[in-house]
Amino acid sequence: MASATTQTTDHFRGEDFASLLDETLGRDTGFDGSVVRGRVVRLTDDHVIVDVGLKSEGRVALREFAPPGVKPEVQPGDVVELYVERYEDRDGSIVLSREKARREEAWTSLEKAFESNQRVNGTIYGRVKGGFTVDLGGAMAFLPGSQVDIRPVRDVGPLMGVPQPFQILKMDRARGNIVVSRRAVLEETRAEQRSELIQGLTEGMILDGVVKNITDYGAFVDLGGVDGLLHVTDIAWKRINHPSEALQIGQPVRVQVIRFNPDTQRISLGMKQLEADPWENVALKYPPGARFTGRVTNITDYGAFVELEPGVEGLVHVSEMSWTKKNVHPGKIVATSQEVDVMVLDVDSAKRRISLGLKQVQRNPWEQFAEENKVGSTVEGEIRNITEFGLFIGLSADIDGMVHMSDLSWDEAGEEAMKGYEKGQVVKAKVLDVDVEKERISLGIKQLQEDPAADALASIQKGSIVTCIVTAVQTNGIEVKVDEVLSGFIRRAELARDKAEQRPERFAVGERVDAKVISVDRVARKVALTIKGREMEEDKQAINDYGSADSGASLGDILGAAIRRRNTEGEG
Repeated sequence: MASATTQTTDHFRGEDFASLLDETLGRDTGFDGSVVRGRVVRLTDDHVIVDVGLKSEGRVALREFAPPGVKPEVQPGDVVELYVERYEDRDGSIVLSREKARREEAWTSLEKAFESNQRVNGTIYGRVKGGFTVDLGGAMAFLPGSQVDIRPVRDVGPLMGVPQPFQILKMDRARGNIVVSRRAVLEETRAEQRSELIQGLTEGMILDGVVKNITDYGAFVDLGGVDGLLHVTDIAWKRINHPSEALQIGQPVRVQVIRFNPDTQRISLGMKQLEADPWENVALKYPPGARFTGRVTNITDYGAFVELEPGVEGLVHVSEMSWTKKNVHPGKIVATSQEVDVMVLDVDSAKRRISLGLKQVQRNPWEQFAEENKVGSTVEGEIRNITEFGLFIGLSADIDGMVHMSDLSWDEAGEEAMKGYEKGQVVKAKVLDVDVEKERISLGIKQLQEDPAADALASIQKGSIVTCIVTAVQTNGIEVKVDEVLSGFIRRAELARDKAEQRPERFAVGERVDAKVISVDRVARKVALTIKGREMEEDKQAINDYGSADSGASLGDILGAAIRRRNTEGEG
């Protein structure tokens, strides 16, 4: 029985104690859940004591009279509306809520605004997953991230805590859910402003706007309901590689309407058009031949752009960058932002082009060499390279001179003479020629010595008879030496007057022969000779001296008589 009594008592306490107590105390619950007006009686550290005209005073948490972090502005005597949460608690006090009263009032007002599609004012005060929380005068609403602005917003900080209008998208009082949109308000306002602005928009108009977005090719500027594109080339007269170099999001700008298409409603804007064009009178400021100092702004495969003044750039073509560095990328000669001295080569104001030269402000090393080393002077240098046709000798840090293989030795052939030289060897040479335009310097090593064949070349003439020594027998002729220094050659057809005797093998090396000079190549130091021509000339002379073929004597009789006479004169 005791156990049963205990269970009954527990059940009584758990389920009906509150209701039975209310019946015993005679509590009137008609005020629960209603909104009443009351007067502030006094303030404690944590509560506000309010007289609501009932048999006891009510209390409200002090924090409910102001947003978090803000000092409550409530004073004794203020009349406020409150929500009755409980008519009497265990202490006999009425439990009231200012926040719920504001919420009830706000919900009623918000439902009317929602039904009439009107905007409501609110304040963004916190972040939640997927969006933000908005205080709509006591009622809490959810603002999705996609509904904050027309375009994605990177920083919502400036929007926090600022009263602003919202559009209610959805609300459910039973569940306490409200979804709002700031974007809908902006789009509606934007459409109104856009229509008004476009109606009066004309090309050349100057407007104030705000940078809304930045891309690689330009910036979008909000003109107050309508956006225009400010292309990167129209931001400033000077070169700008990326719009972020001159603009930032949220920056106020003054722009000019360059083009406007009413059909597509596309607006092209410009900022540089509001400034003076630096290319005016540029031909007078930068005449060809003048020297200036500029800054390298951009480097390409074909040259470097140099800024002479803000908005005025010239191109130094790769061919005008160095006297000596050929086929080198411009980036290996200059660097971006480097200050350089340049010379103006050409100006085309119509095409906004200035051709500049970097090498022209430096001394032409070939001109300098020609001035310091006259033709015939002797120079010394290191062999930097050996090719199949000669030697390249370093004459300075930047230029070389070439010794052709034919100018290595008076006696040896070029290929043989080149075997006596190696890379890195220091040699002396004589300056033979300097071609500044072609940037070539011709040198000679053999010219350091006198030509051993000089006397022979000076004395020998075309048509003269010389005595030669056979040095080589070939199938097409014989090689000979004249005066032991000049090389000569007698072709097979020139070996004899009679074809039967035109056989190279009938000559022997070391044999002496007389021949007539056909031609002299003084540069190559070679002569062409003929034995046939010498014999024919002797025959002609014999006929003149001893008779004519018309007299009836044969050529053999005439030559025989000439030989006998020569022998007789020799004996005498």
